[in-house]
Amino acid sequence: MNSFVLYTLCACISLAVTSASLPLLHRWLSSYFMDAPGGLKKHATPVPVLGGIAVMLGLSASLVFIRLTTSFPSGTLHALRGVLLGAGLVFLAGVADDLNKPQGIRSWVKLLAQGAAAILLMCYGVQIYLFDCPWLNCILTFFWVIGITNAFNLLDISDGLCVSQAAISAAGLALISLPSEWIYVNFAAAALLGACAGFWPYNFSRKRKTFLGDSGSMLLGFMLAALCMGTQYTQRTNAGFLAPFFILAIPLFDTLFVMFARVLQGKNPLKGSDDHIVLRLKRGLKMSQRNILTVYMVLAVFNNLLAFALTHSHAKAAAAVVIFSVIYFLSATLFLLHIGRK
Repeated sequence: MNSFVLYTLCACISLAVTSASLPLLHRWLSSYFMDAPGGLKKHATPVPVLGGIAVMLGLSASLVFIRLTTSFPSGTLHALRGVLLGAGLVFLAGVADDLNKPQGIRSWVKLLAQGAAAILLMCYGVQIYLFDCPWLNCILTFFWVIGITNAFNLLDISDGLCVSQAAISAAGLALISLPSEWIYVNFAAAALLGACAGFWPYNFSRKRKTFLGDSGSMLLGFMLAALCMGTQYTQRTNAGFLAPFFILAIPLFDTLFVMFARVLQGKNPLKGSDDHIVLRLKRGLKMSQRNILTVYMVLAVFNNLLAFALTHSHAKAAAAVVIFSVIYFLSATLFLLHIGRK
C-alpha cells in the first residue's frame, strides 16, 4: 500500500471515530461537561464541551491502527510516543478544566501540565535544533510549546475558529513535510486533519452543538507545536526554519496582537479581555461570525501557501517572502488597532 493511501486512510479513520463518538459522548457525558454562558461567552444556553475527548479518541485510534499495520522507520516511533504522551498530559489538564466549567481550574495548573509536556517532548528528542547551544534550544522549545498551545486555547472564542485553523495548519504541515523522512509527522498531521473534520459539523450543529473545550483547543495547539518541530522543511534556504511561523501565523498573530493591544491600554496582557481580533472585527466592521470565519480561513490558507513558497524558494525569493510578510503583518496590526476601539 503506497504512502498516499495510508495517509488518506489515517485521516479517514480519525474522522470516522471522532464523528461517531460524539453522539455517544453526548448521551453518556454531556451532563458532566457543560459550559454555561457568561462574560465573554455569548452562547445563549449551556453547551457540552466534549469536542476534545472526541478529537483525542479519533487521533489515538487512527495512529494506533497505522502503527499496527505499517512499519515505521527506526526512531520515528520513539518520537511519536513522546508526542502522544505529552498530548495526553495536556489533554488531561484540559479535561479537568472542562469538568469545572465555567470557572475551570487555575491557570498555573494548566501551565504546569504544558511545561511538563514540553519537557516530555525533549526527553523523546522532539525539540528545536536551531542553535549549537543545547540549553538555548531547550528554552526555545519550552516557550514554543507553551506559546502555541495557549495560542489555540485563546483562539477558541468563536464557533469553527480554532478547529478550522488547526485543520488548515495540519494540512499545510502535511503538504510541506511530505518529503521528510520523519513520516510520523505526516501520519499525525493526517490524523489531526481527520479529527478536526469529524468534529467540525458538531461545532455548528443545532441539535448536538458541541464546543472543543480546553481539552480540545490545548490538544490541537500542543500537537501542532510538536509536529512543527519534527520535520526539516527545506535545505534550499536558511530561512526554512521560519516555515512553522507561517503555518501557525493566525494563532500566533492573534495572541501577540491581543497582548500588545492590552499593554497599550495599560492592561495585564495575561488576563482576559475583549481585545480579541474577532471582537474588534465585529465592533469595528460589523462583520458577521460567518464572514469572520471565512476571512480567517482564507488568510490561513494564504499563510500556508507562503510557507510552501518559502520552503521551495532559493535565498533571494525566500528573502522577498519574509520582507513581504513583515509588511503584511505590520499593516494588519495598524489596521486592527485602528478599528474596534471602544
